[in-house]
Amino acid sequence: MTSDLSSAPPLTRVPVDLGDRSYEIVIGHGARHLVSEFIPASARRAAIVTQRNIGVVVDPGIPSQIFYMEDGEEAKSLATIAELSRAFVSFGLTRADVVIAVGGGVVTDAAGFAAACYHRGVGLINVSTSMLGQVDAAIGGKTAVNLPEGKNLVGAFWQPIAVLCDTETLVTLPERERRSGCGEMAKYAFLGVENLDQLSIEEQIAACARLKAEVVSEDEREGNRRMLLNYGHTLAHALEAAGFADGPGREGIDLRHGEAVAIGLLFAAHLARLLGRIDDARVARHYEVVRSYGLPTALPVGVNHGELLRLMGHDKKATDGLLFILDGPRGAEIVRGVPDEAVLAALALVSVAGH
Repeated sequence: MTSDLSSAPPLTRVPVDLGDRSYEIVIGHGARHLVSEFIPASARRAAIVTQRNIGVVVDPGIPSQIFYMEDGEEAKSLATIAELSRAFVSFGLTRADVVIAVGGGVVTDAAGFAAACYHRGVGLINVSTSMLGQVDAAIGGKTAVNLPEGKNLVGAFWQPIAVLCDTETLVTLPERERRSGCGEMAKYAFLGVENLDQLSIEEQIAACARLKAEVVSEDEREGNRRMLLNYGHTLAHALEAAGFADGPGREGIDLRHGEAVAIGLLFAAHLARLLGRIDDARVARHYEVVRSYGLPTALPVGVNHGELLRLMGHDKKATDGLLFILDGPRGAEIVRGVPDEAVLAALALVSVAGH
């Protein structure tokens, strides 16, 4: 993949304000070529973590070695972290060096967690190559791997030195992967980003990044406001754990992560309506946004609602009964203690295709 930066639109830089750990999100055509700009002065080696099918080359300007992960959510495992860590030792990576994650959310999640653990913390640069990663997964310092019991159950907060969102890498994405990223983007339409569909792709990514940067700056460790960024994700993660989406160690996958999030948004809208928080017109608006991205609007055939209810109770945010992010008169809010009956009723409504 080549890039002519002289004719590309200017890059957008979005700051994430975290005091002495602040960093930039750089968005645009060819952003990956700025990697060397962010290499720490102390670094003598760079460990580049990626997957063989990604094919995106970066030049850190210092001696480097490429370490390949396997593909798919199955690669987000503690075994992968052990393999990477041992490979880092063989390479001679020190705490003063840097890890560069090049790929989508699977790579940035796992490589980020490895960087957080190795020598109790090594510098990290994320070069995000997927739509889903650029609007969400690569930003904010949440790193994690999966367990057979669920997604992202073991992880750490580890902020990167920089996040480079190269929109040139999106050109080669399969159409379904692009749409999956749009599932993450769709949630931002209900979190305060207006008129997303009227913006260019770079502007859409930048708008989502600005909002996430603002939220992360205010609530880095998901104590309150940052939970709102999980809008639609409670059901999505349950679908993944149940094997209906791209969860850990599953076969017969029917949904990508962003597709599961899209269904989760519609479920959340129905649940908010049942609780009297929004009206029918607002529910219809959720369907309008999800359909505009070509995303699914109903649960997979055969899903067990009781099993989904049980799995939603395992959500990391549910520390005291069922907790959901739900729309309302003041926008999306954290709602605790939601009755099981309302959840099951909302699941029944989102089981009807084309509601």
